[in-house]
Amino acid sequence: MVLRLLAENWPLDEIIFCDTGMEFPQMYGHLDRLEKHIGKPITRLKAPASFEYYFYEYMPQRKNPTLLDKRGKSWPGPLNRWCTGLLKTRIIDAYLKERYGQDALIQYIGIAADEPERVKEHRYPLVEWGMTEADCLRYCRERGFDWGGLYDVFKRVSCWCCPLQPLEELRRLRIHFPDLWDRLRYMDDHTWRQFRKDYSVHQLDQRFQLEEEWLRKGLSITGRPFYLALQKELDRQKGVDER
Repeated sequence: MVLRLLAENWPLDEIIFCDTGMEFPQMYGHLDRLEKHIGKPITRLKAPASFEYYFYEYMPQRKNPTLLDKRGKSWPGPLNRWCTGLLKTRIIDAYLKERYGQDALIQYIGIAADEPERVKEHRYPLVEWGMTEADCLRYCRERGFDWGGLYDVFKRVSCWCCPLQPLEELRRLRIHFPDLWDRLRYMDDHTWRQFRKDYSVHQLDQRFQLEEEWLRKGLSITGRPFYLALQKELDRQKGVDER
């Protein structure tokens, strides 16, 4: 979310939310509640082409000859976060240029004080005020916002399909949002790049199922025996899939 000319006592010119189309459904309800609370509309931007189009269909100019026949950009990764560039940054920049032209703008971005590595060229009021993510969540909860329960499940809330999520967040996605997990599995089965370097979604399913079995038996899922058992199960399933 980008805020223009925002400070504690400054007038708020415009609030912008850039929608990738892959937000949790509860987040859209949160935005509706927020608009009513502040009595001001939130400008909602969205790229002309969807995440799914770029994921499945878009054919960029590829430098790697081994990828020339691959359709879509597939999963983003740590070194190629195309979703942020194509579905957020580019859209916001184009909107600001069209709406404000050459006017001098101050963009305030809601990154918290405990995320200093994300601070770049804009202004970050939460950082300047020393408000951590926990401070912000507490502030919002005290005013009746609960994000439809999302922060009761997850530590961080971004696009539900992000492969850069920690494993613990993916475990929770599988448990609490089985419909989205099914979509994630379908996406991974119908693209050319594996969901994560270490696991496909199908392999994560196997891992999480094995974890549940071991925990029911009172066994540890952090030691060498578990990982040996997991590798054995992954190898067994790979053999089945290749038949």
